[in-house]
Amino acid sequence: MQRRSLLRAAGAGTLVAATPFVRAQGSLKPFKFNLGWKVEASGAGFLLAHQRGYYKDAGLDVAIDTGNGSTAAISLVGSGAYDVASADLSSMIEFNVANPQAGLKAVAIQYDLNPNSIIVRKDGAIKKPADLAGKTILGQPFNASRKLFPVFAKAQGFDPSGVKWENVAPDIGDTRFVKGDFDALAYFYFTGLLNLKARGMGAEQLTVFRFSDHGMKSYGNGLVANPKSMEQADAMRAFVKATTRGWIDCIADPKAGGAAVKTREPLANQAIETERLQLIVDGTMKTADVRANGWGAATPARLQATIDETVAAFGLKSTPSVADFFSDRFLPSATDRQLKA
Repeated sequence: MQRRSLLRAAGAGTLVAATPFVRAQGSLKPFKFNLGWKVEASGAGFLLAHQRGYYKDAGLDVAIDTGNGSTAAISLVGSGAYDVASADLSSMIEFNVANPQAGLKAVAIQYDLNPNSIIVRKDGAIKKPADLAGKTILGQPFNASRKLFPVFAKAQGFDPSGVKWENVAPDIGDTRFVKGDFDALAYFYFTGLLNLKARGMGAEQLTVFRFSDHGMKSYGNGLVANPKSMEQADAMRAFVKATTRGWIDCIADPKAGGAAVKTREPLANQAIETERLQLIVDGTMKTADVRANGWGAATPARLQATIDETVAAFGLKSTPSVADFFSDRFLPSATDRQLKA
């Protein structure tokens, strides 16, 4: 993908900016979206866009469902059960290499900085990433932080093969970590910190090794779409534009995003989800690239780094091109992508 193609969306987006996509009959077009996880702050931008009527205004009847992790969400999009899902882009690349006919692509970037991390006790023996060599880490096989750990380890100069991985359900594993059963946890940092806080271990007691702070350049989650949904180009543009608006609102007002989570899931703790959303906003979205290029946009260098790091971490047999896994043609105009002052 040439650099200029990433900028074309600024002009192309203006063609659809004035008029929302509406079916010829005047009815709303059904559109199925998978959050990729349960109802929490990671989905706040989508929920806020839905609750404020942005999808409806764009001519879409968007159904938002919960998920069970990126791997499951990607498979559901690949099967056609969903039009789009929020999912880890490295996992999507792995899926495409294993299923060449799938043709999934990211149509926007959700997490500009990768949220994968390793969390350890501040008062423990692990003071730097290399100290993780030979230690015991909680992380399920489908966990993106575990799968990308080899790239992180190699960047820090130690052999990842000596690490012992514990495959324990997150809720049980978090409690056991607090008790001292494991040396570390592999998590999205904003998930791990809040899970442990709920079990009485605050951030002041923890050290977080974020992969993005230690050499990893990969993007995190993106909006993953299948070929059939991308063929409905007007609907896809409408969805991405309305979603962009929802996330920009969340970045400007995390309290509104936390309230949107609470409205969708009455059992959610609004204060915790607002705090989680603030961590997401500050750590993955308020970046130099997002301020320069707007929410959802990507750069060729970072896209290529995402491919290279994924191929290395997962030992993939082939290397896709940037054009194979990302499309900028559904992004709204540069103006519509800009964060609020």
